[in-house]
Parts: sequence; structure tokens; C-alpha cells
Amino acid sequence: VQLQASGGGLVQAGGSLRLSCVASGRTLSNYRMGWFRQAPGPERKFVAAFNWSAGTTNYADSVKGRFTISRDSAKNTMYLQMNSLEPEDTADYYCAAKSIHDMDYVYWGQGTLVTVSS
Repeated sequence: VQLQASGGGLVQAGGSLRLSCVASGRTLSNYRMGWFRQAPGPERKFVAAFNWSAGTTNYADSVKGRFTISRDSAKNTMYLQMNSLEPEDTADYYCAAKSIHDMDYVYWGQGTLVTVSS
């Protein structure tokens, strides 16, 4: 599975962005996909995840009510709609995927930088 993330940019606090993650190589019907972010520092943190087969989602507490993860099965694409952005949301955002047989996320896209100015 190859993942290509895009959609990052510079936005003012309170603004919105939509990130996209296009998957290629195989269909995602048995995959769980997620978004992670990494601010300056070593730790990459979970943001949101989507279970492609079950259609269920979960979110980090810090983004609940502001971010929405979704998919377009026809385009093999996952999205992260980010509203009410805060300077603390500034980070490199990564999409990732794992099959139902994987314990950890195995496939990673390149990061897309989101910068939120105050």
C-alpha cells in the first residue's frame, strides 16, 4: 500500500483545512486507516482513525468535535476535515494504514505540514 498525503498549508486560528490521503496498491476494504501528527519533537501522536470495513471512527480527545475523518471508497481516499484550528494543531500530519492482521500501523505516507497562526 502506498499512501500520498496532501492538503496542508498555512491558516489562521479558527480556520479550516482538509487533508487528503490517497491510497494505491490495493483496496482498503480490510484496512484501518488513521491520521497522526508530529510537532517539533520525537513523538508522533494519534489524531483519528477509520475502520474501513466497519465504517467506525475514533478521535483523540484534543480534536473531538473539531476534526472529522471520512472516506471516499470510489477514490480510495481518506480525508481529515479540520475546523476551528488552533495554534496547538500545528504539526506535520501523516496518514497511515494497517490491515486487520497487523497490530501496528505498517504503511505510512509522507507528512503534510499544517501551520496555524495565532
